[in-house]
Amino acid sequence: MPFPPVIQSVFEEFIPICRRIAGEQRYAISVGGSLGKGTWDSRSDVDFRLFTDQPLPRAQQQPERWADCRAAIERWRARGIEIDGVWPRTVGEIDAALDGWLGGEIKPVNLVWTIWGYHILTDVNNQFVIEDPYGIIAAWKDRLRIYPPALKQAILSKYTASLRYWRTDYHYANKVARGDVVFLAGMTSKLVHEIIQILFALNETYYAGDGANLGFVEKFTTVPADFSARVCNLLYPGSAGAFAGQYAALAALIDETLALAAESQA
Repeated sequence: MPFPPVIQSVFEEFIPICRRIAGEQRYAISVGGSLGKGTWDSRSDVDFRLFTDQPLPRAQQQPERWADCRAAIERWRARGIEIDGVWPRTVGEIDAALDGWLGGEIKPVNLVWTIWGYHILTDVNNQFVIEDPYGIIAAWKDRLRIYPPALKQAILSKYTASLRYWRTDYHYANKVARGDVVFLAGMTSKLVHEIIQILFALNETYYAGDGANLGFVEKFTTVPADFSARVCNLLYPGSAGAFAGQYAALAALIDETLALAAESQA
């Protein structure tokens, strides 16, 4: 995956920094986010991951261990490159999380920087490997090579149940009649997210995370017609008086998505 020379320079500077932070143990260095997914642009930041066997002390616990990292972040920020930091994780915690998700345990983690929760499969699957001398990330990616049926069925079960509930819920219809702007904005985003989760599962593709969803969905073979345009119209209805149209359009999209899921489960 080609990156601009400035991003390559960031990688080169942080490799020895991450090695020093890891110390004398197995490690792997990667970047996630848009750089990992291949959707980066000039506004993207750099999200480093550092995987080790043993937990690493945080910066507030051992500031001297992280001093070079903090200094490098400030130098690059002065040059207009935002580095979101180095996120240390242990191999064991990733292994355990993968075991659960691949077995059908759908448990996004609520973190302040993500809208719909942190999805471990999204993060691991969309890593750009910078240095993996012990094959740590390679082993995880090998586990994700085949999309597991248990995961697919768990996602379909979780999100189709929600769509069926809200599709005919009278509370939702009453909110539409009242023009409850805050409720309807949140509900529409929630249901669109659940539709997208189903479409990723139907197309046996790991969820891409909060950003750039439509770019991925547009490449799917199993997807409602004109999906991207319809979602954009749903999320930007134009005025408070357009909520009835928003509701009807979203209901139609729910029906089509549930039909696709039913065909898959038949």
